[in-house]
Amino acid sequence: MNPIWNENCEIVTFDKLKGKAKAKVLIIGGGIAGILCAYMLKEAGVDYMLVEKDRICRGVTQNTNAKITLAHGLIYDKIIKKYGIEMARLYLNAQAEAMKKFEELGRKYQCDYEVKDSYVYSINDVARIEKKRIALEKLGYKSQFFDKLSIPLEVAGALRVENQAQINPLKLIYALARDLNIYESTRVIELAPNKAILENGEVECEKIIVATHFPILNKHGAYFLKMYQHRSYTIALENAQELDGMYVDESQNGMSFRSYKGVLFLSGGDHRTGKKGGCWQELERFVTKNYPKAKIIGKWATQDCMTLDSIPYIGKYSRGVSDLYVSTGFNKWGMTNSMVSAMILTDLVQGKENKYARVFSPSRKILHPQLFINAYESLIGLITPTTPRCPHLGCALKYNKEEHSWDCACHGSRFDEQGRVLNNPATADKRSISQKRP
Repeated sequence: MNPIWNENCEIVTFDKLKGKAKAKVLIIGGGIAGILCAYMLKEAGVDYMLVEKDRICRGVTQNTNAKITLAHGLIYDKIIKKYGIEMARLYLNAQAEAMKKFEELGRKYQCDYEVKDSYVYSINDVARIEKKRIALEKLGYKSQFFDKLSIPLEVAGALRVENQAQINPLKLIYALARDLNIYESTRVIELAPNKAILENGEVECEKIIVATHFPILNKHGAYFLKMYQHRSYTIALENAQELDGMYVDESQNGMSFRSYKGVLFLSGGDHRTGKKGGCWQELERFVTKNYPKAKIIGKWATQDCMTLDSIPYIGKYSRGVSDLYVSTGFNKWGMTNSMVSAMILTDLVQGKENKYARVFSPSRKILHPQLFINAYESLIGLITPTTPRCPHLGCALKYNKEEHSWDCACHGSRFDEQGRVLNNPATADKRSISQKRP
């Protein structure tokens, strides 16, 4: 089953780019981050072009639960400890500004924009919720503590942040994209200084923004060590429960809840891509126990890039390159962070300073415990003597029987049973894979 966002959504399509073209700024990737960058560049009067290898909004974007909130789990306590209050305040202010921009777009376009309160809860650790409350208090942001919620879970504690929002993401993105300079079915196969080589042509440009979820260029930035990918699952339920807000577990492997037009979205079953997890079965067991009269009308999965310190990488691709920029690593908070990306990158490609850029700089320090976990997983994937291998960096692929795919635990690439690439960083298909199914 596909995400229900596509229902009653006016889809737009674009031509394939052939031959040579020129633009001041080339955006690679037609998800929400790339589309918002294109929209803001157009609003700023900057000459731009966006290319997408498939169809816009057909990747991770269509699988989002579209919660527009600055209540990003326990991020503020983490940032204060690692980088100090000033950096945490800049992160919060960036998210708040992104929310305001979504509100403006929600008024301008029909995208089912709704104001909702956001709840972050913990099943068994009230101390973690208290840390989040104290962190928000230090930053001058109000929150309220609860020990009971309207979801069918007993919680140790929860924090409510008021006046957040939710939307239908595809209604908004297709509305924005209609008047943008976009080419679909246009695959970039190589990047050169001020040039992108395509399958059937090339684009000459001054600046390039890589907004491909996981960056496609390996030789700069070390993103294959600085990130891993995490998979989570959603089911849409009729005859379940109409919620008055958005709910998310502070634990990476917990559940989240939101309603949309009488349908309940239940998400969870998380795991590192290429590893085992609860998947849809975990959610279905929860439904059987807590919503016995409910009917499953939608089922989908998504994939998130997780950074070393829970802050996205937005800015110059690496110290060693010029005129190349990146937007990645949203850590499950893709809505506001996509908007933050567009805000920052629209300034940077014009040579302007942005007050939030230093918080999200891809060149910040990388010595965090997660770096060594990522390096270990990569090493195991490389030395595992099984086939097939991922064409990205050669790690072993594992068969995912729940989703009938071949997945890479090193960096998160995924392929269907015919070897077609489903998730990057791999950019090439693995055609021989069809003979390897267990």
